[in-house]
Amino acid sequence: MQSSGSGWGNGLLGVVIFSGSLPATRVAVGGFSALFLTSVRAVIAALIAVAVLVLLRQVRPQRGDIASLTIVAIGVVVGFPLLTALALQHITSAHSIVFIGLLPLSTAIFGVLRGGERPQPMFWLFAVLGSATIAGFALSNDGTASLTGDLLMVAAIVLCGLGYAEGAALSRRLGGWQVISWALLLALPLVLPVAIWTWPPTWSGVSVPVWIGLAYVSIFSMFVGFIFWYRGLAIGGIARVGQLQQLQPFFGLALAGLLLHEPVAWSMIAATALVVVCVFFARRYA
Repeated sequence: MQSSGSGWGNGLLGVVIFSGSLPATRVAVGGFSALFLTSVRAVIAALIAVAVLVLLRQVRPQRGDIASLTIVAIGVVVGFPLLTALALQHITSAHSIVFIGLLPLSTAIFGVLRGGERPQPMFWLFAVLGSATIAGFALSNDGTASLTGDLLMVAAIVLCGLGYAEGAALSRRLGGWQVISWALLLALPLVLPVAIWTWPPTWSGVSVPVWIGLAYVSIFSMFVGFIFWYRGLAIGGIARVGQLQQLQPFFGLALAGLLLHEPVAWSMIAATALVVVCVFFARRYA
């Protein structure tokens, strides 16, 4: 019970931190290109990770861990940030946040494939119903829809679920913050040249909110959030704790409306509510 409570507590804190990622990304892409934002946030987070790894004198991961760390890097260091940044050039953050409702299903599927978990059959029934709700919302016209943006968000969710599940399984041996730190370090030789290549020619037009958005996604979304999230998934179970992301659309929609003054249509709220109901019942059978 104590381990379960610790897993849920860490997972919830991770979800709260991640809830600000899409609104912050939406602000940041207003001043930076998607490629530069994706690469520079990873570079900043990697520098923090290197400092922590050296300071705490962490032992290097084993050679057999490199493949898993590469999957984590592809999924959450490069794939999800890049695809969401590209998507947010076509859709609002409020629209994109509803797609986060697909993450519990994506994470659970890869938890079975990569983490060896076996949820009950009823889990999959409610998980699929939640995904069908998201698909229906994506196909509806709420005034902010874009096929390109929606497809990019779906691809981002698939890669993110893979990165979550792979990182959680690896965290059982290496530790949560160690996994994201080594994944960031592994991705550094790739993202650093991209950051230099896409370096803005001038910084004069970059506003304070854009800098704040960059700082948030670099420090909290790319590093701090994963410390709690991977620990929560590793302790409490990938499929089970992953269902906490049912709360993330609510947090994210609230932030998009309050901070960015974006319209939050009733269809977004209805779709999110239906997804939350489905994921709530899915959690019971995880």
